[in-house]
Amino acid sequence: MLLAIDAGNTNIVFAVHDGEKIRCEWRAVTKTTRTADEYAVLLKPLLELNGLTFGDVHSAIIATVVPAALFDLRQLCRRYLNCDPLVIGDPAVDLGLKVHTDRPETVGADRLVNAVAAHAAHPGALIVVDFGTATTFDIVAENGDYEGGVISPGINLSAEALHKAAAMLPRVAVSRTHTVIGKDTVPAMQSGLYWGYMSLVEGLVKRIKAEYGKPMTVVATGGLGRVFFNHTPAIDHYDPELTIRGLVQIHARNAKRPSTSSG
Repeated sequence: MLLAIDAGNTNIVFAVHDGEKIRCEWRAVTKTTRTADEYAVLLKPLLELNGLTFGDVHSAIIATVVPAALFDLRQLCRRYLNCDPLVIGDPAVDLGLKVHTDRPETVGADRLVNAVAAHAAHPGALIVVDFGTATTFDIVAENGDYEGGVISPGINLSAEALHKAAAMLPRVAVSRTHTVIGKDTVPAMQSGLYWGYMSLVEGLVKRIKAEYGKPMTVVATGGLGRVFFNHTPAIDHYDPELTIRGLVQIHARNAKRPSTSSG
């Protein structure tokens, strides 16, 4: 079995894939101070709840945009799974795509993984919108290559900044309002967050399509993607498991490659 790890700025997702499907999946708060042993203490009972042990997992792959977390995630795999994990961004890991940006090494691992999974699932050119700590818009060419993208503050980040920067504004949950005009502070804030982001998504998708000049399919992922998906024609598909599925596909691709080891 494979342990796929997607370490983001806010959460880390662990998923076990049994070769056919995602067997189980868990989410934890990202803490750069968490050690490999602490990860093991977290995962052991979760595995046991699903009838599994560390001994059932024989391989691992990691995508992280938090460099400080990588060392202990590697150690987790080496110490408790007895394997050396594949790490997205390592030059030896074949993603199956080319990155057409000025500095390919700076593109977030999760964005490249999303591009791989989206291209495998949908034909033609794509816009992948990931609603995470940042809201990212990534352009995938018809042949699967990564063409660049857009990065904007995530909606929860904006909500928190609004609360912290304005003394009279409370912390509010992101929620769709039935009217744009709010009759009190909280609904007015919720409207600004939800419909403001809706306009951001629709506006950027429209501008990207116009600049790209070809038909494009829009795929959304990330926890808050479902909040927007059913309320705008700008998003064609919502796929919450896009990143994990991409990690599984990349691992499978590299497992098929002949070893370059001389020993």
